[in-house]
Amino acid sequence: MDGNGRWAKKRHLPRVAGHKQGVDALRRTVRACLERDVQVLTVFAFSSENWNRPQDEVSGLMELLVLALSREVPKLSKNGVQLHFPGDSAGLSPRLLQGLQKAEQTTAGNERMVLNVCFNYGGRWDIAQAARRLAAEGREITEAALCETTALAHVGDPDLLIRTGGEMRISNFLLWQSAYTELFFTQCLWPDFDAAELDRAFADFAARERRFGQTSEQLTSAGPSSGGLSDA
Repeated sequence: MDGNGRWAKKRHLPRVAGHKQGVDALRRTVRACLERDVQVLTVFAFSSENWNRPQDEVSGLMELLVLALSREVPKLSKNGVQLHFPGDSAGLSPRLLQGLQKAEQTTAGNERMVLNVCFNYGGRWDIAQAARRLAAEGREITEAALCETTALAHVGDPDLLIRTGGEMRISNFLLWQSAYTELFFTQCLWPDFDAAELDRAFADFAARERRFGQTSEQLTSAGPSSGGLSDA
């Protein structure tokens, strides 16, 4: 969800104003995904590298998350959304950590859509923590074992990764999980993201051929796949 700061700068506003608009964009996106029967939505809210930003911006982001939790969790739960917050809990304030845990507990029984809000997350951290956990348990470090131990082991690998803001990189996000994920880059700044831009990404995805290492001829001979978009 990139571009909050640039959105604010273009309007001569403080960066935190862009983050507040970003919460509105996330609310719109969750609603649009529910309407389109998306099963899993994973968003990158705060990376492990974001601690290096100016302290006032980091503090503003933390307060914004606490406020968003109190306002949004009841609505999300009512709409059948199950919340998860993959990431490193180290360094988070007790108040924030308690809020994240309560949100997960409150929505644990919901089944309409899984919403992963990756907070204090990094793809390299995720792989490293999974490997450390396997080593501590004396288990062999295999691809299958790592898949079962990453912070997003409760969902399948994403079908589509959308990067807003015009940057052409994935910035340490879902490095393990995105091996065969389709990538979509848009110039749209995150606060301006809406259902129309989401549909544009979906339409682009639908026009692609996903071969997973096979040839087009192999896919043709195997017959039509189940298709559909499960994760975004």
